[in-house]
Amino acid sequence: MGSHSSHTFPEQLPVPTTPAGRDGLAALLADPGRAVVALDFDGTIAPIVPDPDSARAHPEAVPVLSRLAPLLRAVVIVTGRPAATAARYGGFAGAPGLERLVVLGAYGAERWDAATGETRTPPPHPGVEAVRAELPGLLEGAGAPQGVRTEDKGRALAVHTRRADDPQGAFELLRGPLAELAGRHGLAVEPGRLVLELRPPGMDKGMALTEFLRETGAASVLYGGDDLGDLAAYDAVDRLRGEGVPGVLLCSGSDEVTALAERADLVVDGPAGVVGLLGALADALGA
Repeated sequence: MGSHSSHTFPEQLPVPTTPAGRDGLAALLADPGRAVVALDFDGTIAPIVPDPDSARAHPEAVPVLSRLAPLLRAVVIVTGRPAATAARYGGFAGAPGLERLVVLGAYGAERWDAATGETRTPPPHPGVEAVRAELPGLLEGAGAPQGVRTEDKGRALAVHTRRADDPQGAFELLRGPLAELAGRHGLAVEPGRLVLELRPPGMDKGMALTEFLRETGAASVLYGGDDLGDLAAYDAVDRLRGEGVPGVLLCSGSDEVTALAERADLVVDGPAGVVGLLGALADALGA
């Protein structure tokens, strides 16, 4: 579908302001069974509140998603919050129609499935296992002085030089060899104060969304967000559009984060606007 195509949309739906957005919405409407609706939590379906622990989904969010989700391939919440917390604050557990809803928490490092009510954190990055095995030999070969110690954090490994006679010297001595070791196994080195941490490269909403869309075999996607943390997901949708997967970028509220609003295909007025749009979508697909 070229970006010059003209589409007619059901009258209850707002029309995206960009050709790519119109293509994305048309694809979603044409084949909803292969479409994924992905949404941030805070500020997108839950109003922003002064105390983050009192954040709850908009009262209409669950009823609307319960109508919409069964018509789609999947609904996924992508959030920086722990997955189980977002599921609890959203009120998603046991809601009829949301049996296939998934929450990707901690920017995708955690996953909560409504089908089971279980949260799972992924197995450690294979590179961590490999580095764990090679690290002692590498430190010896690099001439690591006495006092250098390794801390095993499970999902990461840290090398501390604070207890060496010359902590800064030991830090500088090991920095190169550790970066080379990490790079060989797909890990990143995060330098701290007299510590070098070897850990998997950071997960972000874009990576989480892309993996989920591949896993579900989605043919189109609508992503809604409200904050700078959502830019990575916007980038992912842009990349996917370049690969022929149509998408819609939705922005919840336009006042605070203009960087998002400027790139969105559709801007609505906060969580109430998002819920309104999802309701209109459910009406259009159910008609």
